[in-house]
Amino acid sequence: MAGALEGIRVIDFGQYIAGPMAGMLLGDQGADVVRVDPPSGPAWDTPANATWNRGKRSIALDLKAPADLATARALAESADVVIENFRPGVMERLGLGATALTEANPRLVYLSLPGFAADDPRASIPAYEGVVGAAAALYRRNRTAKVAGAPLYTAIPLASTYAAIQGTVATAMALVARERDGRGQVITVPLFDAMFGAVGYNGLTQHDSNAAAPGAGVTLTTQFQCKDGRWVMFHTGNGRNAQVLEAAGVGHWVDEGVLDRARLAADPALAAHFVEQAKALFLTRTAAEWEELVSSAGGECAVCRDSAEWLDHPHALGSESVIALDDPYIGPVRQSGIPARLTLTPGAVRGPRVRLDADREALLADAAAPRTSAPAAPDTAPSASAPPVAEDLRAALAGVRVLDLCMVLAGPTCGRTLAEYGADVVKIEPPMRPPNDTFHLDVNRGKRNIVLHLGTPDGLEVFWKLVDTADVVVQNFRRGVAERLGIGYEQVRARRPDIVYASINTYGQVGPFADRPGHEQIAQAATGMQARFGGDGQPRLQNYAVNDYGTGYLGAYAVALAMLHRKRTGQGQHVDAALAYTATLIQSPFMLAYEGKRWDEARGLDAVGSGPLHRAYEANDGWFFLGARPAHLPALARIEGLSGIEGLSGAALEAALEQRFPARPIEAWAQDLGAIGVGAHRVLADTEELMTDPWVVAHGLSLTREHAGLGRVTTTGPAPRLSRTPVTPGRPAPPVGGDALEVLREIGMEDRLAALSQA
Repeated sequence: MAGALEGIRVIDFGQYIAGPMAGMLLGDQGADVVRVDPPSGPAWDTPANATWNRGKRSIALDLKAPADLATARALAESADVVIENFRPGVMERLGLGATALTEANPRLVYLSLPGFAADDPRASIPAYEGVVGAAAALYRRNRTAKVAGAPLYTAIPLASTYAAIQGTVATAMALVARERDGRGQVITVPLFDAMFGAVGYNGLTQHDSNAAAPGAGVTLTTQFQCKDGRWVMFHTGNGRNAQVLEAAGVGHWVDEGVLDRARLAADPALAAHFVEQAKALFLTRTAAEWEELVSSAGGECAVCRDSAEWLDHPHALGSESVIALDDPYIGPVRQSGIPARLTLTPGAVRGPRVRLDADREALLADAAAPRTSAPAAPDTAPSASAPPVAEDLRAALAGVRVLDLCMVLAGPTCGRTLAEYGADVVKIEPPMRPPNDTFHLDVNRGKRNIVLHLGTPDGLEVFWKLVDTADVVVQNFRRGVAERLGIGYEQVRARRPDIVYASINTYGQVGPFADRPGHEQIAQAATGMQARFGGDGQPRLQNYAVNDYGTGYLGAYAVALAMLHRKRTGQGQHVDAALAYTATLIQSPFMLAYEGKRWDEARGLDAVGSGPLHRAYEANDGWFFLGARPAHLPALARIEGLSGIEGLSGAALEAALEQRFPARPIEAWAQDLGAIGVGAHRVLADTEELMTDPWVVAHGLSLTREHAGLGRVTTTGPAPRLSRTPVTPGRPAPPVGGDALEVLREIGMEDRLAALSQA
C-alpha cells in the first residue's frame, strides 16, 4: 500500500508557495522529500507552511557558506528530483543549476518554477503572486466583458498553485519516461505560463464566428438568497431540472417554458420573469433546506459556505478533503488533504512538518554517503555512470491509448493533458453533445473524436472493442452512473486487469456528498471561494474555472503515477480527483483551522490587494500591481516622488502611495521599482490583450489555428517545458464524431459505420 513514488528522493529548495507545494504533492504520494531552508527558516513565515512542508525532512543550510553549499550539492546530486522556484539564474550562480546537476546525475529530474521564464523579458521582475496575477489578467472586473475600473483582487494564489500542480504532473511524466530509458531531464513551469492553464476557455476566440461565450444570457444558474439570509449556488446543468422543480412545488414552470433555452433567449421578458419568480421561491426555505431538497431530487445546489465552515463540514472530513495533524509550531490543525487519489498505491501524509533542521544529522550522513537513486525498469535503463546514449525524444506517454468519456471541463482537461504528453486519446462523445461548442474547442485539442451512445448494445460493443486496445479510461460521471451503464472500474478491470481507470467528479468517491452532482460553481460555493470573493454581499464566482482545470491536471497526475506503478509491476488501478479536493488545495494559504487562527485574508469586491506593499495602485495611465516587502521601504523612499514614506506603515503607507503613484506613468514607476528589486507590472484588464501579446503567441501559450468548418480559432497552449520529452498541443479539436471511420477501422469495424450511425 505504499505510494507510487516510494523510493523517490526529492530535494526541495522551494520558497513561498509553488516549490513547497510541489514538494508536498510529491511527498503525499510516497516520495522522501528533503526540505532545504536557510538557517533563519522559510522565506515566508506563514502558518500555511504546516500544510506545504508536512511529511518532509528538514535541514537548514546557508547556501552562501561553502560547506553548506557543498552539502546541498551532494544531496541534490544523489536525488531523483530537485525542486526550486527562484528567479532565473539564481541557482546557476550557486552551482546548483539544472545543467550542473543533471550533468553530475543524468537520472535527475530537475523542476524549476520561476515567476517568469528565463527567455521572458520580465525574467528579472520579482514575481510576487499579485504581480504575476496582474500580468495574466486575473484581476479583470468581469468574467465575460471588458469593464473599466479598479482591479478586482482575489486572495487565491492561483499562479503558484497552478505552477505547482502542472510541475508535479510534468515530474511524474518525466519519471514515467525515465522508466523507459533511465535518463532524467529539466522541467520548467513558470508561474506566468502556468496561468494559461486556468485561463482556459476564457482565452478562446472564434475569429470567423459570432458564437456566444459559455454562460451568456439570462440563466437560473446563479446565487440565490434564502429565508435565513444565506446564499446558495443553484446550477441547472445536469438534466434533472424538471425533477427539482417538481420537488420545489413549481413543476408547472416546465410547461410555462423555464427549461426552454431557445424560448428564453428569444423572450428576455419571460426570462427576467422566471428569475424574479426564482428569487421569491428561494426566500421560502433556508439555504440548508434548499441544498438538501435540490440534491435529493438529483439537482445541483450548495450553500455558499465560508472556508471555516468547510474545514468542519462532515463531507470535507469524511472524504478527507480536510485532514488533521499535530503541528509542532501551531498545534492541532485541520488542513487540505491529498487531492489526487489512487487505490492500489494510495500514498499518505507521512506526518506533520518537523521543526527546522530536525533531520540535520541524518541528512549530513546521507550527503556524505553515495546513494543509488530509485531503480528504473530492469530491462531499460543504464546506470547513472553509463556513457551517454542518443537522446530519446519520444513523448512520455508515447504508445499509451486513453479513452476519454468526459464532458464539460475537468475530465476533458485530464484527457487533453495526457494527449499533450503523447498519449493517443480517443474522445468518446454522447449523441446529445452540441457540436463544436466553446468548451469542446478548448479541452479536446490533441484528441480523436467518435460519438457513441453507451446506453445501447451497439455503442457498448464499440466501447468494449476500444477497451481491448486501451491503457487508460477517464470518466466524470457521478458515482454509480458508470456502473449502471456497465462500464465501471470493476467491470472494465474484469476485461482488462491492467487498466488505469480515472474517475473525476465534484465531491470524490467517498463521504456523504459523494453521490451528489456538481460543476465548478458548486465546488466554489461549498468550499468558501465564492463567499470570500463576494465579501459581505452576494457571493461571486472566481474569474476563471479554477477547480475544473485544476482537477483535470490533478487527474492527469494520478494517471501518471498509476502508469509509473504499472510500468514497474504490470498492475492497473482506480484513481480519482474531485473539484472539492482541488478547491481545498487551491485555498491552502488560509484553509487551516487551529487555535488562534485569524481569517484576515483580503475579501470582497473592493479588495485591490492584501496590504499596502502587495496591491494594485493607479498611475496616471492605468493600474499596476506593486510587490514589495517592508525591507524595501528605505529604497522606495529614494525613488522620485516617494520620499518620506520610509517611516509609514499600514493605512498611512497605503494612503501615501495612493496619493503619490498617480503622478507618473506605469512604465516610469516599473523601471524605478525594478531597479531596487521591487516587483511591478501593469494590470491587464482582459484576456484578449493577454492572448495577443507577441511573447505569449511566440511561445505557444496562445495558439491560432484553422479548425475544420470553423475557420481560425485561438486557444491556450500547454505551459510546461520538458527538455527531453516535450509536450505538444496536438491538432485542433476535430468536429464532434469526425474520426469515427478511422477509430472504427483500428478495431475492425469500419464496415459498420453507416449502420452504427443510423442506429
